[in-house]
Amino acid sequence: MSLEQIVFYAFSALLVLSATAVITVRNPVHAALFLVLTFFTCAAVWLLLEAEFLAIVLVLVYVGAVMVLFLFVVMMLDINYVPLREGFMRHLPLGIAVAVVVVLEMALVVGPRYFGLEAVPVPPPHDAQYSNTTELGSVLYTDYFYPFQIAGAVLVLAIVAAIALTLRRRPDNKSIDPGLQMRVTRDQRVRLVKMKAESPVDRE
Repeated sequence: MSLEQIVFYAFSALLVLSATAVITVRNPVHAALFLVLTFFTCAAVWLLLEAEFLAIVLVLVYVGAVMVLFLFVVMMLDINYVPLREGFMRHLPLGIAVAVVVVLEMALVVGPRYFGLEAVPVPPPHDAQYSNTTELGSVLYTDYFYPFQIAGAVLVLAIVAAIALTLRRRPDNKSIDPGLQMRVTRDQRVRLVKMKAESPVDRE
């Protein structure tokens, strides 16, 4: 067994253990930190598989943005999770049944018939000038150009729908209408008020 295979199996075992800890620990902050470790380990496995672009995107987007947001939300809300865990044992058989079905489906799809080590030959190593980012971009913008654009349009529509659903009109909000600001004249901007000067007698 080569050094690369040893590192691959070590990172894969750490990936499985950290992913298991995400769903088994009781503290949500610890679960989020274990998820960060899972993402980092998965990025290391992708680097071993020469998928540098996906590894960098995983670290920058998920670890650098999404997980930081999750940590802030979990730590700032301070939710009492004790009532949420009361029905855990009641729903445990259903959860185990769903997990078994998912494992069987993945075993049928990702099995040795299609992804076995003997059926699929190991690709030769690439030279130093090879860039999987260029290869990924050429595939996305040639063979999958229309599905890629449709997926982008669906994501933009989802963002607009989320903003529209969460937008609430509050009467106590203080907002400024730019149109009214542009229509204001010079006399309306400044108002001169004349007041009598105060004397020491008036102050007393």
